[in-house]
Amino acid sequence: MAAHGASREPIKFAYWVPNVSGGLVISSIEQRTSWDIDYNRKLAQIAESVGFDFALTQIRFTAGYGADNQHESVSFSHALLAATERLQVIAAILPGPWHPALLAKQIATISHLTEARIHVNIVSGWFRGEFHAIGEPWLDHDERYRRSEEFIRVLRGVWGEESFDFQGDFYRFHDYVLKPKPLAPPLIFQGGSSRAARDMAARASDWYFTNGNTPEGIRAQVDDIRAKAAGHGHSVKIGVNAFAIARDSEAEARAVLDQIVEKAIPEAVAGFHHEVQNAGNASPEREGNWAKSTFEDLVQYNDGFKTDLIGTPRQIAERIVALKDVGVDLVLLGFLHFQEEVEFFGKNVIPLVRELEARRLENASAA
Repeated sequence: MAAHGASREPIKFAYWVPNVSGGLVISSIEQRTSWDIDYNRKLAQIAESVGFDFALTQIRFTAGYGADNQHESVSFSHALLAATERLQVIAAILPGPWHPALLAKQIATISHLTEARIHVNIVSGWFRGEFHAIGEPWLDHDERYRRSEEFIRVLRGVWGEESFDFQGDFYRFHDYVLKPKPLAPPLIFQGGSSRAARDMAARASDWYFTNGNTPEGIRAQVDDIRAKAAGHGHSVKIGVNAFAIARDSEAEARAVLDQIVEKAIPEAVAGFHHEVQNAGNASPEREGNWAKSTFEDLVQYNDGFKTDLIGTPRQIAERIVALKDVGVDLVLLGFLHFQEEVEFFGKNVIPLVRELEARRLENASAA
């Protein structure tokens, strides 16, 4: 019998694309990672060759917390797709700066150019200063998710219906025809840990990303989302953020984590903490992303240390299978030195995960 919530499908692997400068930790520790296109093309090719399924490009409009330079997500995603053959790329999108008609057309075109390997991650927004800087209204927490849900419904309608009409609170469409449609329906991802985020995923999204967490914490979110989704006749897959430090020994891996935290940049972490508390604690139940994050958690943007993929390849593989047991379908990974660590992870961790999954299936069939 399968473990709680576990899929019989192999767990999928994705990596954060470093198209934003500063790496994935707010620390002065060396990060042999670059935000430029040459580095990222090579990284995408490495990831594809060692078994990664997805890459997720980031969206940022203004500098902050070490992100002095930022490449735009949709065009950068297309460049990575052009450099690969199988890797699927997810472009992060902010409703507000994007209108859904523009995005629908961008993604439909890229779908035709790249054999339908393009998808989207709808980000409802956490950085208030960014919205103010570009003259976009900063909506209340739950209003941001209501807008995102309309955005998703519009995308599905424009991509799927011959002629699309929609009268919402944020968007209006009148007999709109998009041609060509995408070659296949792009997958729609979203993030968030608040009740509004989980409820939106249960109604509208294909995939739900949660911040890093323990298996017990993730289990509670998975159970909540899947029960609500079933009530809407919908199903949602679950992805979890993690920061991986895979080394030959656990002591070596833990030492790297200690160095990252020791060299954290306190002012930048404090600034990030202020912004994300505004976003997370603004939810009515005060349970949004980062609402309970410690200083150490916030050194890595998405609570990636909490998932504890830190140790030897065997330890990490066992923890990934434990995540799968509670219903996780995908692990979204950050690294310190992306090219070399993505390659090491793909060659040393993913095969062990596949072995453990195969053993579980054999045991389940024999039971």
